[in-house]
Order: sequence, then C-alpha cells, then structure tokens
Amino acid sequence: MSLYRLARPAIFRIDPETAHGLSLKMIGSGLTRAVDPARDPRLARSLFGLEFPNPLGLAAGLDKNAEVADGLLSLGFGFIEIGSVTPRPQAGNPRPRIFRLAEDGAIINRLGFNNAGKAAARDNLARRRRRGIVGVNIGANKDSTDRAADYVALIDAFSDLASYFTVNVSSPNTPGLRDLQGRAALDALLARVVEARDAQPRRVPMLVKIAPDMDEAGLADVAEVVMARRLDGVIISNTTVSRPPLAAATLAKETGGLSGRPLFRMSTVMLARFRGLVGPDMPLIGVGGVDSAETAFQKIAAGADLVQLYTGLVYQGPGLPGEILSGLSRILDRRGLGSIAEAVGIERERWAAGG
Repeated sequence: MSLYRLARPAIFRIDPETAHGLSLKMIGSGLTRAVDPARDPRLARSLFGLEFPNPLGLAAGLDKNAEVADGLLSLGFGFIEIGSVTPRPQAGNPRPRIFRLAEDGAIINRLGFNNAGKAAARDNLARRRRRGIVGVNIGANKDSTDRAADYVALIDAFSDLASYFTVNVSSPNTPGLRDLQGRAALDALLARVVEARDAQPRRVPMLVKIAPDMDEAGLADVAEVVMARRLDGVIISNTTVSRPPLAAATLAKETGGLSGRPLFRMSTVMLARFRGLVGPDMPLIGVGGVDSAETAFQKIAAGADLVQLYTGLVYQGPGLPGEILSGLSRILDRRGLGSIAEAVGIERERWAAGG
C-alpha cells in the first residue's frame, strides 16, 4: 500500500477544497513527485500534430490556474490540461461546493469555473521549465453577455503557449453553458473559435468537451457539427448531473456534476457510440471513472485514442499514473498487441450496445 493511501483517512478529514489547495502546494514543492515510469514506446501516440509519450492525461479541474503544470507532468502523465480558464477572474459558487462520496469512489462538485483569470494562468504557463504537452481548457465568465467572445479572447491570450485548446461547453455549474451544445449554438460558437484560431501565427489543435447527459439525437448533432467544422478532436465526457444508484445517498442529493467511478459506464458507452458516428479517424479522449490500467484500457477499447483522469488521483494518489502505465504495458503483453494504438475500438460494438 502506498504512503498516500495510508495517509488518506487523515487527508479526507480535511475539507475537500482545503485539501485541494494543500495538494497543489505539495505538487509544486516536488514532495509528491513519483518515480517516472519506464517509458514504453508501445504506449506512444501521434495525434493532431503532437507526440504523446503515453495515452494517459490529467483532466482539467485540478490545476485551474496552471500553477503546477511541470509538477503534474513529473508524475508520469503523457499530457495534462489546465483550467477551466475564463477571461476575467471568477470566484465561482458559494462554499461548500465539493463533496467526496468515498464509498462510491466519486466526487460531486459545483465549483462554477472558479479561477484567477487569463492573465494569471498565462503568467504561470510562461514560467514553465519542463517540456511536455499542456492543453488549455477554456470557458466563459458566468456574467458574460457574449460567451463566444470570451472563448475568442482566450484563444488570443494562449495561442503561443497552449499545446491544444479544449472548448468547454459542458460544465453543469455555469447556468446556460450546456445550451451551447445544441446544434445551432455549437455550430455558431465553433465557427468563431476556429476562425480565431486560424488567424493566429501558430495553429493550435482545437478540441471540444461534451457532457454525458445528451440523448442520441443530441450526440448525432454534435458529431455532425464537429466534423463539419473540422475540429481536431472531442473529449468525452464531462461530469454528469444524473444520479446513478450511490452508496452515499445523502451526499448524492447535492447539486453539481458527479465524477469518478459511477460515471465510468455511461461515459464509456457514450464514447463508443460517438466513435461510431465520427468514424475511425477523429481523435477522441475518453474521461470518466478511469482509476486503473483496466479502466483506462476499456476506454481505449471502446474507441478512445487517449484517456484522462482526475477523481481517481484524489482517491489513489500521485503514484496512480505510473501504476496505470505499467499496467497498460502488461495488458499489451497479455493480449499480444504491438501498440496501444492497435487497441483503439477493438471492443467498441460491445460498449456501444451498453457495455
């Protein structure tokens, strides 16, 4: 058992948001640095012009202001995503706004894009010293009167620093944000952000992150729009506002987005169905309930080129990325696969049918 897992009961007695702040300080200090896993070339992927040393990434939400990007990369991640960043600083929703459902391996959050704004995040990214892929997850201010203009402003601010952009239209904690996933609204938004990206001196890959709560018609609309607008990829999925059966019944009543283990099946089914809609070539990133090598592999087998995690790190600690990467190498050996790319979509039909 790792030192983190031994210390977890004490950590979990601390308010979740306070513990989050302490974890950022520890990562920044290097105290949580894990031993870099041995690099297995079979895990590398080349996607939308970037060379990923492995398919495991950190989802947005942990490092909202790009304070510890280098420290997070040192844990073994093939890439990380900072944010969500909004143009202006934003306090977010009132506390308490993070709830641990430990029996379920889950978290409910209603943070509301709390962050220090684009200037602070840009300054932090500019001070990075370690090489590595760092995406920037961008969002709109809650009180914005032109949300598309917010996304454009963030593209202008980060185009020289971001490895890729993620257009976040799927957080459930900013009123009306998910309305941007509708066909007409999404098409109009992506037209503006792609135009803004293409006007930059440097072409930065553009992805969009969608919610797991859409119906089949909504999913098909998104697929058509992202292909028509020639996005570089899609992240599936953000947190869910639904509530599958949960052991922590009282906390389950809290409003906000649910992440972690209970999200795994529904997000993976959605991923597989989306892969069927867009075909084999569009890069997809699978998120939701990844907390082991097996769950990471199942995302890939359902159709993901890359995977991301966040809640699993909260429960299992900084050694988790290395454990997952070592486990993926063993799975390749066991299945007789020459590379992780060969595994993409090999079980898509099973997952598309419901898992």
